[in-house]
Amino acid sequence: MFVFQMVSAIFGNALTQEFIAGASGKTALTAGVALSISSGLAVVGIGLLSYQVLKGFNRKLARWYPIMRIAECTVVTACALYLLIQLQAVPNTMLWVYIPTGIGGLVFTYLLFVSRIVPRSIALLGFAGYVLLLLGVPLELLGVLDTDTMPGMLMLAPGGLFEVLVLPVWLFVKGFTLPQPARVRTA
Repeated sequence: MFVFQMVSAIFGNALTQEFIAGASGKTALTAGVALSISSGLAVVGIGLLSYQVLKGFNRKLARWYPIMRIAECTVVTACALYLLIQLQAVPNTMLWVYIPTGIGGLVFTYLLFVSRIVPRSIALLGFAGYVLLLLGVPLELLGVLDTDTMPGMLMLAPGGLFEVLVLPVWLFVKGFTLPQPARVRTA
């Protein structure tokens, strides 16, 4: 789901950005909106499925991961539908998306780190990526950084690497390492 989410987000964003940049044709815009909403729904799926694994380590904190993923989907869907209906983008759309993504990601990677269901180095890469993502929001709003240029993209690279490559490959190859229940000795 991580890969589907990222691929649909990239292509959806590319199609909607073409329209915003002046490309004519509502068909491409509609496809971009549909892909963006698909990406948002995949995000919700990731949150709900991950909760099933993470709740065994900290139920209260784990609950926040799907909540933030639902918030992320809501923002993506609202911004995409606004673009489709009004034919203009919500200002700073991606920054609005990054906020619930980053908060949810911090919860997710913290739980991955403390639970050790993936190697801690993978969890730390994700944690660093989400910290940088959240740091990028105010920096861009203040005009210090542009996440669409190379310095900004470099700041987003650890999170992208975590979500697109490292964690999905690990999960395909190894899966989660769930703790084994303690054995009860019988006399």
